Parts: sequence; structure tokens; C-alpha cells
Amino acid sequence: MYGEHKELLPDESQKLFTLAKSFHSFHSVLCFISNAFSPNSFSTPLTSFSFVFSLSPVVCSFRGSVSHGLTLELGETVHILEKCEGKSFSGSIGIFPAGYIHLKKAVVTNRGQYETVVPLEDPIITEVTSTLQEWSVLWKQLYVKHKVDLFYKLRHVMNELIDLRRQLLSGHLTQDQVREVKRHITVRLDWGNEHLGLDLVPRKEFEMVDADQISVSDLYKMVSTLIAFRSVCDVCIFIPEKFMVKLNKNGGPKNPEKVDRLCALFTVGPTTVIYFCSGRMLLNDSKKGPPHVQYRRPYGCAVLAMSDVLQTISELKEEKDFVLKVYTCNNENEWYQIHENIIRKSSTKYTAPSTNYGLIISLQLLRGDMEQVRKENPIIFNRGVAITRKLGFPDVIMPGDIRNDLYLTLERGDFERGGKSVQKNIEVTMYVLYADGEILKECISLGSGEHNISEYRSFVLYHNNSPRWSEVIKLPIPIDRFRGSHLRFEFRHCSTKDKGEKKLFGFAFTPLMREDGTTLSDESHELYVYKCDENTTFSNHALYLGLPCCKDDFNGCPNIPSSLIFQRSTKETLWISTQLSSTKLTQNVDLLALLKWKAHPERVMDILGRLRHVCGEEIVKFLQDILDTLFSILDDNTDKYGPLVFQSLVFIINLLRDSKFYHFRVRFSALEYLFKFIIQSRILYSRATCGMEEDQFRASIQELFQSIRFVLSLDSRSSETLIFTQAALLNSFPAIFDELLQMFTVQEVAEFVRGTLGSMPSTVHIGQSMDVVKLQSIARTVDSRLFSFPESRRILLPVVLHHIHLHLRQQKELLICSGILSSIFSIIKSSSLESSVQEEVEMMVESLLDVLLQTLLAIMSKSQSQEAVRGQTCPLSDWQGEYVSCLLSLLRQMSDIHFQHLLDNFQSKEELKEFLLKIFCVFRNLMKLSIFPRDWNVMRLLTSNIIVSTTQYLSPALHKSFTDADFDFKVWNSYFSLAVLFINQPSLQLETLTPAKRKKVFDKYGDMRVMMAYELFSMWQNLGENKIHFIPGMIGPFLGVTLVPQIEVRNIMIPIFHDMMDWEQRKNGNFKQVEAELIDKLDSLVSEGKGDENYRELFSLTQLFGPYPSLLEKIEQETWRETGVSFVTSVTRLMERLLDYRDCMKGDETENKKIGCTVNLLNFYKSEINKEEMYIRYIHKLCEMHLQAENYTEAAFTLLLYWELLHWEERPLREFLHYPAQSEWHRKEGLCRKVIHYFNKGKCWEYGIPLCRELAFQYESLYDYQSLSWIRKMEAAYYDNIMEQQRLEPEFFRVGFYGRKFPFFLRNKEFVCRGHDYERLEAFQQRMLGEFPQAIAMQHPNQPDEGILQGDAQYLQIYAVTPVSENMEVLQMDRVPDRIKSFYRVNNVRRFRYDRPFHKGPKDKDNEFKSLWIERTTLILTHPLPGISRWFEVDKRELVEVSPLENAIYVVENKNQELRTLISQYQHKQLHGNINLLSMCLNGVIDAAVNGGIARYQEAFFDKEYISSHPEDTEKITQLKDLMQEQVHVLGVGLVVHEKLVHPEMRPLHKKLIDQFQMMRSSLCHVRPHICFSGI
Repeated sequence: MYGEHKELLPDESQKLFTLAKSFHSFHSVLCFISNAFSPNSFSTPLTSFSFVFSLSPVVCSFRGSVSHGLTLELGETVHILEKCEGKSFSGSIGIFPAGYIHLKKAVVTNRGQYETVVPLEDPIITEVTSTLQEWSVLWKQLYVKHKVDLFYKLRHVMNELIDLRRQLLSGHLTQDQVREVKRHITVRLDWGNEHLGLDLVPRKEFEMVDADQISVSDLYKMVSTLIAFRSVCDVCIFIPEKFMVKLNKNGGPKNPEKVDRLCALFTVGPTTVIYFCSGRMLLNDSKKGPPHVQYRRPYGCAVLAMSDVLQTISELKEEKDFVLKVYTCNNENEWYQIHENIIRKSSTKYTAPSTNYGLIISLQLLRGDMEQVRKENPIIFNRGVAITRKLGFPDVIMPGDIRNDLYLTLERGDFERGGKSVQKNIEVTMYVLYADGEILKECISLGSGEHNISEYRSFVLYHNNSPRWSEVIKLPIPIDRFRGSHLRFEFRHCSTKDKGEKKLFGFAFTPLMREDGTTLSDESHELYVYKCDENTTFSNHALYLGLPCCKDDFNGCPNIPSSLIFQRSTKETLWISTQLSSTKLTQNVDLLALLKWKAHPERVMDILGRLRHVCGEEIVKFLQDILDTLFSILDDNTDKYGPLVFQSLVFIINLLRDSKFYHFRVRFSALEYLFKFIIQSRILYSRATCGMEEDQFRASIQELFQSIRFVLSLDSRSSETLIFTQAALLNSFPAIFDELLQMFTVQEVAEFVRGTLGSMPSTVHIGQSMDVVKLQSIARTVDSRLFSFPESRRILLPVVLHHIHLHLRQQKELLICSGILSSIFSIIKSSSLESSVQEEVEMMVESLLDVLLQTLLAIMSKSQSQEAVRGQTCPLSDWQGEYVSCLLSLLRQMSDIHFQHLLDNFQSKEELKEFLLKIFCVFRNLMKLSIFPRDWNVMRLLTSNIIVSTTQYLSPALHKSFTDADFDFKVWNSYFSLAVLFINQPSLQLETLTPAKRKKVFDKYGDMRVMMAYELFSMWQNLGENKIHFIPGMIGPFLGVTLVPQIEVRNIMIPIFHDMMDWEQRKNGNFKQVEAELIDKLDSLVSEGKGDENYRELFSLTQLFGPYPSLLEKIEQETWRETGVSFVTSVTRLMERLLDYRDCMKGDETENKKIGCTVNLLNFYKSEINKEEMYIRYIHKLCEMHLQAENYTEAAFTLLLYWELLHWEERPLREFLHYPAQSEWHRKEGLCRKVIHYFNKGKCWEYGIPLCRELAFQYESLYDYQSLSWIRKMEAAYYDNIMEQQRLEPEFFRVGFYGRKFPFFLRNKEFVCRGHDYERLEAFQQRMLGEFPQAIAMQHPNQPDEGILQGDAQYLQIYAVTPVSENMEVLQMDRVPDRIKSFYRVNNVRRFRYDRPFHKGPKDKDNEFKSLWIERTTLILTHPLPGISRWFEVDKRELVEVSPLENAIYVVENKNQELRTLISQYQHKQLHGNINLLSMCLNGVIDAAVNGGIARYQEAFFDKEYISSHPEDTEKITQLKDLMQEQVHVLGVGLVVHEKLVHPEMRPLHKKLIDQFQMMRSSLCHVRPHICFSGI
């Protein structure tokens, strides 16, 4: 690539031309191109050229290996800016062979700083292309995230989209085929977007809707409709009846006549039907079929998720086979929910089948209502298909629907064992019996597809006294047999010994209708079980019908004799549930009372009042009967019942407006047809008479409307007849508009309507029913053709707005009003594309803006109250969301003229203040509340655009009216809060979007965060001295804005903090408030996950974007620059640590990283900023991390930090973190106990003992002897633990973290780490490389060079180090047990040593000890180990070179100490039993002394030549000789001890040691004769 995106100047173009010529030999045509993000839109800088736009997809990858070549990848798109003599130019310059691209025509859709180029092709093709590119990235991530199922589904859908796109591009499809292909494409696009969590795409005629071309209200409706459609598709749409198939043991139908006829239709919607065809059962041939039995048993279950196959079958026109696995239940007791377990994939509760065992079914989706399906698919119905109906009524109820089905679910039962050793095998038999005791024949259906039966038998669960069946049975009982009928359930025990034996032991029953005439309610019923035996006959059913069947029935029969033939079993119960689907029977008492009102005429008033509580489905089922009843009541007494009857009729009419009851609508259309007759007669008469009596006709119409207006203007509250008349007029009135337009002009008809609507009373208190009728009439007026004409709309709009204003002001009939407003805004938006609507918008602003804000505030306040009560987000309902869209529609239609008129019309500043507070509050709530779901991005972005535009119009008024002397804190604070909330909106964070989506949003709206940030900064600058009012209150919010990862926003906001510091400095002489608040908020905000890598240096940058100086630049000019610079430096250092902490916490990091980062931050708060509260918070966070990692010693040391801050005083402390309000003494005591407990768990009892003494002193001074006794016993137990329990000595490792890729708290630093138990160097290295998988292990211990330190990588340098104890006195005491010494060797250690051997000068081949030097590095840590972390940073290092002689002294001295310790332990019987350890140690020293070791030291350092040439080492040589003498003495003592303890079998080894020891001693005698001593 040559150059960058920039404007091409004339001289530059000449250079490009020359460059192109020089490469002409490479290919016949060469192009200069610009790579772009997406195929459908490209941003390119404007230049001085006149462009011929061409869009070019790359059809072959190009490596760009030639000079100035531009690399191209297959599928990328390039933008050709100009083509001249075979050469093309662009902003980002490079060349490539022209044959590698395909040219496409394109157009520019917008002009400005950037141009957006869109290809000239079908928009849906462009959408498919861009969507596939976006999906391709997410698709790969699915595989990485192990979402394999969705991965393969999406791949299939993507391949289908590519194929469908190819079909569209072919140009060979008919219009119907194109429409069908587009439908398939949009279904797949929406499916993929939904499953990938992408945004909703509102569409119209399969194409994406341009939000600029429709009103916000229409856009909201589109998105809401799409959501509703998704919901219907995602949720189970219906619960159908069962379709029953009886199969034989070979997997075919039991009835031979049903071969190829096992078919059913399931209705899944008003216009969608699923055709189901069961093929055959796949059986395991290795097993025989189930034996013939006399009762039903659970066998298996197969499940098919319709959500997975619905899309597949919706795209096919033929049947598609599906193979279902049949699963068996592991536990029969859970058979009732086996299907749910399979769906939930609770695999432990069912058994998977063998591979050749399952069920084959075929599915096909048929569209249309049942009649249409029957007409278009006659072959299916000729096969004897079973119609499987919905349980309950469909969504749309037709007037001709007649049903009388009772669905019964046999749920469960509880039965006694009955003296048996095992539980029963219970079978339930059910009969339907008529009033005379006759069993009703064929009134039981087990499912469609099989004949009805007269007797139902349940399946039997083995040895189960509490069986759960959950089996649904349909009871299609004739309507004339329903009253008086009842159900009887008989219970039998099925013996396993004799298959034919079933013993009756009880029964239950329930009537189907209650005494009041209502049927069994739709709910669960608990039935009583009565005892009986096999000899019981039920010939006289009256013997049990007089008994209570359930608890409610028992309450109605209080006096039941105990001597009846049937006695109730009090511990046995049967549960059933029922659901009635009937057009002739009702379960509603109120409805039944209305239909039988003559039985209780004195209750008519109450009955009519309760009609409104009856559900809609019940009313439409009995609509004709209800209307007849209402009119008969009216005829009985009009004066008394008239008002209530009218209200009931209005209620029914409003109910029928629901689309599901469309076919039941009663048409009160007499006026409509009368006008049709009048107008048509006049037209015919006018034709016949050439327009005679035209004026007379017009006058008559005028008189008619005057009469209508007069009637509507009357107060109808006292006249029922007048109410009926007014309601009829209003309902019919809009239907005559089209007729009038045939004879009158648009303006004339509009005047008629305005006068009529204006004659209605201007009040909302005329009665709720008339209010509804009035608004419904207005709604139909707005939806009429008349309202679409601009000239009539200007006439009608004032009166329509007047009535809506009244209702909104009173918060009445909000649902209807929202619909009217949505329609108005939709019409005005459509009209604004063709003509000016300024006057109409002005009317709406004056009438609606304020009341809309008031309405929304009331709605939002209610929503917030519900959230507070429920504790969860409560999204607004559809109609509430419509008010939001109406407000947004109005604001978007407003121009600068409208805003200016609005602001000029306020009579006082108080009115303006109230308006600003309202609109700012509404805007804030729009962003805070769940107005629009996350995937409604199109609505969220449009809302943000309207808000920022409105704010830009209103901010000058705020500045002009409420600054200086008229400053109002409340309004300004509301404005700033809005701006902060706006910039932080998740939907505006472009960095989180894909590149294509980010560019699309940026091209359409720009970065709205930047726009609002400029507004905020400008308004802040206008505050002047009033800035002090927002310190420190706005520090946190403004700081939150700077954490937005947008460079320009940050650079705009940072100088505001200088203002805050400056103003506080002026007022208080310091800026402590700003400092404290800034640090607190930084910690809080960054801990919440905000901020990024670039934020580290933001406060300290010396050069910012644009015209805004940096914070440091401004501070440098102040008198208080010293404290200011110090503060900025501290904040910058804090940011580094906070961001490291945040990154560790939010990432999948190891505990060690998190702990190290927290320690780093904790120390900073203590040492540099001195923020005690923050320090204590991080103490507890660190302690919790240690506990999770089981670092109990470190947890104790961490909590000890807080303990040390407290004193033994009675000062009261407030509630803090998890601590209650208590005295300081009690908090310190509790902490002390907890710390002691953690030291105990970490086996560091030596650290716990001083704390025990501290507590003991406190208890003793308070005479709390009980606590004193407890703590002394604990102290004693710790001493016992020290002597008795085994503790491992940990190893220590030095770790260097080099390279800029490490987090700040590790970068180019070295630490010493305390290893885990049993952890050696190799294991530790592997652990560290696992924690830093990108790190490179350094293989040498040398210090890294500058290239490694500044390298863009991670380097780890690890080696073991030796602790240098600071308790040498204890270690040198002979009588101290080694268990105690062991603790002091590896604890409270701050110095660690590492030795690196090297040879200085020529190496002596015979004796390398002569030239073997040691480079001894001593690392001194910032804190001793163990401490609040398992590792601490190296504070400084000391490097010394140890000469060969000094090294020999060090080695011999250490070995002597080791020998003395070991021998002492055996002498004092601290070690007893096995003496292998002593044997090995003695053998190692003596054998080494004989074969090398000491002998080599003698050769090297006791040589006369060495002594003469190194006179300065005389004392050291003497010291080495003394140490050798000491070693011989110690070995002699050791051999004496060994002789006493050695086992007889090990005597040869002891003798060998004696012999070698003699040789060792003899060799030393030659060096110093006085070393020799008598034999052992």
C-alpha cells in the first residue's frame, strides 16, 4: 500500500499518473484502489476530482509483491475513484492487476465530510452480502466457544443464503418467484441475527426500512410486531389434543386398514397447519415385542423440538422425514415427566436407545385456514386425515364454531398400602354415567385417529402407592346428556402373580355440573376416595351420589350419617384437572346468572354490573344469547335498567374490536347505508336533471349536520335514549366521509367533520363509555381517507388535538389516545416527504408537547415504582412505548423555527425551567429504563439522535436564561446528568461493534458521543464562577465520561478537571475535595470494568487531540502547579494499578496474578495516597482471594494489617463492609481471633502465639477468665502442634518478568516467590508458564539486556534461591529441636541467596577447586516472607564474588553444622528407630573426603606455593584447617553414636566407615600433625 487516506492535490495526481505508467508492462490495465470495510458502503475523503464511482469486489487474492502493490484478499471490496487511460486512483494508493476485481456500478447516498457509496443492486442482495460478512466472523467464534450445534446450523443457513442470492442475481425468476426467494432470504437473515444476538431489522416488503423515511411511531410498531412474531415462533404456540396411533409389534399400524393412513393435521395458528404422517416404528430385531398383557404399562417416549424443524419444513412443499429416538424411563415414578427430562437433557433419568430403535414421522407445513388447506390438498384429506384440535379455543373464534369438549387430566393419586408388604400396582378405570346410571357409550377419546371408547383404563406403575399419570382424556359428551352426568373412577390392584386378577378397592366420582348450572371449573380437583371391594356393585348410583365428592362438596353436606354403605378413606385422594371447550356450556357464574336473569329479577342491577368481569371468549361464545338477554331486560324496564344495559352494550362493542373476535362484530351501520342511499340517489338525480336543486340538496345536508351537532352537544347523562343516539351517531359517523366526498370538496367535508367533532362536550367526565365512543370516532376519522389530504388535515387537526389534549391531561383512555397519535404522526411524516407540514407540526407542538412529557413522566414513574417493588426491570408495555415513539416523532419533526417559537412562547423563566426539567427527566429515563430492548438498536440509535439534536436546540436557552444572577442549580445539574448518561449509553459505544456495523452507524449518525461531549464542554465553559456549585458533585459523572474509550471525548473532558481544581483552589486554597472525589470515583469506575489501556497516561499527556490543552499543560501555568503536578502524577500511577487490577479481575486470570495486582494497589493506597478506607477495602478483598486459594498464612498476615490500625478502646465504630456497628475493642478482638484461626490453618503457630498472649492480656485485665482460659488452652495447643506436627520446608524461587507485554505491576521487575508444599523448581516453572502462556522462558540467569526489557513480548527468568535466615542465634543452639529450627530457617526471611559458579583465569584440569569462584547474589525483598503475598518484589540486590578459598570455608562450615544438628537429634532421641539418615550422611562426608572433597581442598589451598603466593589468605587457610579439624571431630562423635544404634546386619557398613575415616584422618595428619588423635 502506498500512502494514506488523504485528499489528492493536483501535483499528487500527476505523480500517481506517472507511477501507473511505469508499471504498465505488468498488466494491460492497472488500478489504484482503496480497501474498505464492507461491500455496501465506503467512506472516502472528498478531493478536487470529479469522480466516476465504481465499486469492485475482489475475485482473486493478490499478494501485492510488486513495488507499490496493494495486497487484496478474496471477498474484499475496493472503491475506484477515477479511471483515466486504464489507470485508477484512490485515497489509499497501491496497484494491482485489474483482472483481479469485478466492477459494479454504485451511487453516493450522502454528502459531507465523508461519502457513502452503495452498489446499484437489489437492496436485499446488498444486505445478504454484508450480513454474511458479519456472520462469518461470529460463525468461527461459535466453534471456538464450543457451540457446535449452532455452528453447523448457521453454516447450513449461510450456504442457503448464498444459493438464494445467486438465484436473485441470475435474473431468470418470475415476480412471484422473486417474492418467494426474498421471503426465504429474510426468514434466514432474521433467524441468524436472532441466534447470534444481533440487532432486529425492521422490514417492509422484505427490504430494510430506512428510519428517515417513516415516523418513529411506525418504526416502533414495526419492531414491536417483529418482536411479537419472534415470541410466537419461539414459544410453544398451542397445546393440541393427542393424536393416537396403535402399533403392532412389527412397528406398523395395528389396524391393517390404516396402513399409510396414520395422518393428522395440527393447527399452529390462524393460517398455519402442520400435516403429520406417522410412517413406522424402527424396532430392535434382537428383541421380541412386549408380551400380551391385560393392562397398560409405560414403554418409551420420543421428543421432537418443533422450534428446530419449523423453519426447515416451512421452506419445503413436500413431506420431510424425521427419525425420533425412543427413550425409556430409568424410574417409572418419573414417567409423567419423561418428555420434560428429555427436553432438558437430564440424561440420568432416561436411557438412550440402541441405534436401530426409533420412530419415523413425516411433517409438512400447510398455509391457510382449514377450508383453504382442504381445497388445496385434497389428496391428504382423501387419506382419512385426523383433525387434531387445540385444547381450548383458537386465537380467532368464528361465529359458526360449535364445540362441547371436556378435557380431563388424570394427574395423580395417594393410596394406602392396605396391609400389604409391598405397594400396590394401581389401575384406574373411568366411566361417564348419565343421570339414570347408564354408562354413556363412546364418550371417551384417547386422541384423534382412533374411535371413541366407553371405558378408560390408565397405565399401571409397578409397586407405587402414589402414582402420577398426567394423562389427558377428551370427553365429547352430547350437550343434552351433560346435565346430570357424572364421572366415576374405580381403583384396582393388579396382581403380578396372576395377570388376570384385578381387585377393586376403592372409587371416586364427580358430577359434571354444579347445582347452580355451571360446569366443572377449569382447575385441579381433589376428589375423595371411598372404600369398596370386589363384590361391590354400582347398580344403584344414588347410594354414592348423595355423598360429598370433594372438600367443597363436603362443606355443603355437613350432616352425613356414618352408617352409609360407602365409607371415605381419609388418607386416600385422587387429583384430576379439567378444561372445558364449549360453545354451549359455561363455567362462569356471572354469565349464567345473566342468561337466567328471570329467575332472580331482584338481582338484575348486580348481574349487569358484573358482566364486565366476564372474559371475552365466554362473551363471544354466547354473544347472540347475551344480546337477546340484554334487550329483553331493556324491554322489561327501560328507565331502571337502561344505563347499565347501554354500558354493557358499549363494553361488548369495544370487546369486538379485538382482531380475534373480528367475525363477531355487530355492525351498527344504519347511518352509513342511509348516506350511501342518499348520495347515490342524488348522483343519479343530478345526472337525470343536469344538476337541478343542487343548492337545496346542499342546504339539506347542512341542516342534517346541524341536527347531528345539536344531538351530540346535549348532556346525555340524564337520558338513556340520548346516550344510545349519540353512541350510534359517533360509531357510524366516520363511515360516511367517503360518500360525502363524492358530492362535496375536501374542505367542505372537513368543515362538516370539524363542526361535528367540535360539538361534542369538551370534558372527560361525561362517562367512561361515551369517552371511549368519542375517541373511537376520532380514531376512525384520523384513519380515514379524508385525513390524508393536507387541506382537510389543517382543518381537522385542531379539534382532534383538543380532545386528545383533554384526555391526556386527565390521564384518561391512554390506550386509545396513543393509537390516534401514532396514526397522526405516521400521516404527517409521510406528507412531509412531499410537502411542508410546518403549520401542522406547530399545532402539535403547542397542543401536545407539554402534555406528552407529563404523560410520559407519569408512566415512567409508575414503571420505576414497579421495579422498586419487584426488584427487577419492568419494561414498558406496547402502548406505553407508543407514547415514547410519539414524543420522539414530534421532536424529530420540529425544525429550528418550531423550537424558537416554543421557547418564545414561555411567559416566564419559571415556565421555561419547568419545561426543561420535564424534558431532561424524560430523556434521562429513556436511557435508564428498559424502554427498548438491547437488540432494538435501530430504535436506540434514532432515539439518541433525536435527544442530541433536541439538546442542541435547548442548551442556548439554558445558558441564556439560567446563568449569572439567574443561575439555577437544579436545571444545570439535570442537563449535565443527561449529557453524562447519554455519552455512557451502551448502544453508542461503537468500539464494541463489528467494523461493518460501526461504519454503518458512523456514516448515518456520526459519533453522537463526541457531539454531546462538545455540547457539555461548551455549556461548562459558559458557567463561569458557577462552576464551584458542581464541585465535587459532578467529578464522578464527568470522570465516567472520560472512561469512555473514545479519544476525542476524553480529550474534550480532561480540561474540565483543571477548572474544578482551579475553582476549588481559589475558594479553599487547596483542591482536597477534587482530589478525594477523583480518587474514590476512579477506583469505583475502573473496578466496574471501565477504562482501557490508553487511559493509563490520559491525565499526564502533554499533547491532546484538537484545540484542547492537556491537564498538565494547564496546571503548569498555575501558581499551584507543584501540588497539581504531584496530584496528576499520583492519579496516573493509581490509574496504572487500577487498570491492571481491573484486567486481572475481569479476565480469566490465575489467583496469583489477581493477588499480586491487589497487593500492588493496596500498598499504593497506604504509602502514596494514604486513603485509609480504600486501603481497608482492599485488605479484605485480598484476604478473600487468599482464602479462596487456601493461602491461610497470607490471609492472616493480610487481615493483621487492619488489626494493627485498631486500638483497644471503646470508641464506637460505624457499620462497615461486613462488620456491624460495634466498639473498636470488640472489632479488634474479633479480628484477632480470626487471624489466630488463619495462622493455625496455615500451620504458622509461632505467629499466632504472640496474638494469643495479646488477647490473654486483654482478657486478664478485664477479668474475663472464661475467655482467658480458652485463649491459654489455645496457646498451649499451638506449642504442642509445633513439637508434634510435621511441617514441610517450602522452596523459594526468584522470578523475573521482562518485556512490555507484562502488566504494569510485573513489568521488568523481579520477585521471590514462596513455593507450595512439595513444589520443586521444574513444577514451579511449569506453573508460571501456564499462568503466562505467551511468555518465553529464559535459559540463563544473567541480567537481561535493554532489548529484552523494552521488547514487545514476555520473558520469564526463573531459578531457585536459598533463604538467609535472620534468626541465626536459634539455628546455632544445639539443644533446640530441629522442628523449631526448621521454622526459623524458612520464615520471616527477607534475604535470599543465589550462587553462580564460574572459573576465573585458566581452569586447572587436575583440581578445578583452585579456580572455582562463586558469584553470590543476595536479593533483599521489600517485605519478609511469608507476608500478605506469596511473593514480594526484590528491593535491592547485593553482588559479591567469593574466592575458591572462601567458598571452601563456606562449604565445610555448612556441612559441619548439618552434621552437628543430625547427630544431636540422634543423641537426644529426637530421631529414633531408623538410622539410615545418619548412615547416609556420614558415608557421604567420609567417602567424599577420601575420594575428593577435603582432599582436593588440601591440594588446592595447603600447597606451599599457594600459601607463599597468597600471604593475605593466611587467616583463611588457618580457618579452613580448623574447620577440617572440627569436621573430623564431629565425624568421630557421629561414628560413636552410629556404633551404638547400628543394627547387627549393618555392621559391615559401620566397619567400612571406620576404615575410611582412618584414611581421612591420616591424610589430614600430613597437613597438621596435631589434628591426629587417638582411635575411636
